[in-house]
Amino acid sequence: MQVVKDDEQLLEEFRSKDTRELAFEQIIRKYQERLYYMIRRMVHDHDDTDDILQQVFIKAWKNLERFRGESGLYTWLYRIASNETINFLNKRNKTERVALDDVSHCLEATSNDGPDGATIQQKLLDAIDTLPKKQRMVFILKYFEEMKYEEMSTVLDTSVGALKASYHHAVKKIENFLVQD
Repeated sequence: MQVVKDDEQLLEEFRSKDTRELAFEQIIRKYQERLYYMIRRMVHDHDDTDDILQQVFIKAWKNLERFRGESGLYTWLYRIASNETINFLNKRNKTERVALDDVSHCLEATSNDGPDGATIQQKLLDAIDTLPKKQRMVFILKYFEEMKYEEMSTVLDTSVGALKASYHHAVKKIENFLVQD
C-alpha cells in the first residue's frame, strides 16, 4: 500500500534532482482525477479533457520550481487547469452538447435516484450549458467542487464579491431554466 505524502513533502522531493521525477509522478497521481473532472465539466469531451490535462501537467512541470507556496499546490494546479480550460474554450467557436453517458459519473446523482434520475441529470447539464463561461466555471467550482470563495478568488483572480454575484446569477439562471418545463 502506497503512503500518500503531503504537498510539502512532495515539493521538497521535487526540488531534489534525485527524486524530482518520482515526486512529480506522485503529484500527478494525487491530483489528476480531481483536475480531470473539473476540466471535463467545462469541456465535456474526454479527448479534449485529456489534452488539456496533459498541458496542465506540462506547465506544472516547467514552472513547479518557481512555485512559491503562497497558495496550496492544488489551488495552483487548479488555476493552471482553469486557465488552460478557458483558453481552450475561447479557441473553440462552437459549444458542444453534453452526452449524458459521457459525464453521468461527474454528477453526484446515481442510478439509485429512481427512474427520473437520468432526466434530472440531463436537465441540470443542459441548464449549466446555457451559462456564460465565467458563471459556468464559478458554479462548477462552488457546486461540484465545493470550493470556498476565497480559494476561488485565488484560482480565478477575481474578487470574492464578484464570485458571489456570478454564483448567484448562475443559480438563478439554472432555476429559471429548470422551471420552464
